[in-house]
Amino acid sequence: MTHFSKTEILNWQAFLELKMQNSKDRRLFDFYHAGTYHNETPLSDIDFVALDFETTGLDSEKNSIISIGLVPFTLQRIFCRKAKKWYLNPQDKLQENSIIIHGITHSDLQGAPDILLILEQLLDQLAGKVVVVHYRHIERDFLNHTLRLLINEGIVFPVIDTMQIEANLHRAKSQSLFNLFKRKRPHSIRLANSRERYNLPAYAPHDALTDAIATAELLQAQIKYHFSPDTAIKNLWV
Repeated sequence: MTHFSKTEILNWQAFLELKMQNSKDRRLFDFYHAGTYHNETPLSDIDFVALDFETTGLDSEKNSIISIGLVPFTLQRIFCRKAKKWYLNPQDKLQENSIIIHGITHSDLQGAPDILLILEQLLDQLAGKVVVVHYRHIERDFLNHTLRLLINEGIVFPVIDTMQIEANLHRAKSQSLFNLFKRKRPHSIRLANSRERYNLPAYAPHDALTDAIATAELLQAQIKYHFSPDTAIKNLWV
């Protein structure tokens, strides 16, 4: 089993309760009211939801969300029939370089709703579950900044970041005496490269729902190879 050292573990249950008490928006109040798990809850007892955004760029303060994909899962099963995907009307303009990456064009977004029209549905899907992402500074930062702009209230919630797990694993390996002498090049921790190390199938990248499913599968593999179903959630969420 892999162990990561943490200097401080946030009590997410208490924190979300405090956020609920201070929330002025009903949708966010309901989201926080659903709460979350106790720090010691084993991974085997947790309902997860993998979340992925496609955006017009990488800067949460300048760019915006154009597609959301999510899928609920547990350590044993991914519930693809309950998966959700939305296209969204962006707050800024599509850029040619981002279109090349995710393939989402103006015609795809024609008639797409603003995020506020699907916000209640989105939060209902996330409420009470542990959100799983591959690089938390996209999903958590973009959603927080978007809501601050639109309703003057941001959002915060615990996540498991599969990219951070990979980074921690490879940092631990690189610090071993054997690898210090070998001086190997660092491994890529991008989603596709991370999946390849666990012999997971290759999927076409940059589709929000496909990437959400890929992230769910990656976490299942990471836990199988490096942790245990009995591992407490406090060891993985941030």
